[in-house]
Amino acid sequence: MAMRADDLIDRRRLRRKLTFWRVAAFVVLAAALIAFSAWIYGEDFTGQAVDHIAKVKIEGTITEDEELIKRLETIRKSATVKGVILSIDSPGGTTVGGESIYEEVRKLAGDKPVVAEVGTLAASAGYMIASAADHIVARKTSIVGSIGVLIQYPDVSALMDKLGIKLEEVKSSPLKASPSPFKPTNDDERAMVRKLILDSYDWFVGIVAERRKISHEQALALADGSIFTGRQALGNHLVDAVGGETEAIDWLATKGIDSKLKVVEWKSTEGRGFFFTRSMTKAVANALGLPDAVGDVIHELGADRLFLDGLVSVWHP
Repeated sequence: MAMRADDLIDRRRLRRKLTFWRVAAFVVLAAALIAFSAWIYGEDFTGQAVDHIAKVKIEGTITEDEELIKRLETIRKSATVKGVILSIDSPGGTTVGGESIYEEVRKLAGDKPVVAEVGTLAASAGYMIASAADHIVARKTSIVGSIGVLIQYPDVSALMDKLGIKLEEVKSSPLKASPSPFKPTNDDERAMVRKLILDSYDWFVGIVAERRKISHEQALALADGSIFTGRQALGNHLVDAVGGETEAIDWLATKGIDSKLKVVEWKSTEGRGFFFTRSMTKAVANALGLPDAVGDVIHELGADRLFLDGLVSVWHP
């Protein structure tokens, strides 16, 4: 009988230990899931559940970005987002990319107050997106402007002649597949491209005039491709104030947004693609036996801009 009592006691102890370790394993698993989610989503994981000011960074070369557009749409529909700060640091990019983001920001501004905070640079399509906000603040030394559109294409015909390469082509009409990098551009081709450029340019100037509440003539005078410091841009009515995030929050406060609300960055949950991401450029640098810092330099020099196609609105320093 004594042995059976001991066995019973041992079984109870074993059950308690087993229950303890099950609970401990559950707690560890839950903590791991929370930590993993926080690592994936950053502050957004905990911050988006309460009232806050959403911050969206728009950086680097602008192209068509479905993920960003969906993120802006989600922000617009979120009941906990009371105001939005667009943090812009971009030399521009494709006109279609700028246009699509511009239109989504305008939809967002229809439901929530939106302020653009310019960092180092908001040029060309970058400024196009900034102009979609209700208010623009920029640092005194920020670079703003470069309003305009361009198309660039190489002419490798002289190189082909040196290499003894001849291009044969049969076209349905003279302007089909023109301009071409394989032969010099003629007057008709240049005239066609210029019409293309001027139509998009006129649209760009029009939205600057509309959004900045200046005359078309004033917008046209500023849209000669010039860039301006933040202080100059303020004097030219291209921005509304000088400053940074503090000034952006102060403006949101004038729209009834509590300035004490936490600013939560809504980050992308997707990669930027394989080619010429920051990790890719570091990998290239490492493959060449160069330090990681060189990869950062390659990225900052804008290797991704080499692959822009079609009409672009981008400032090349």
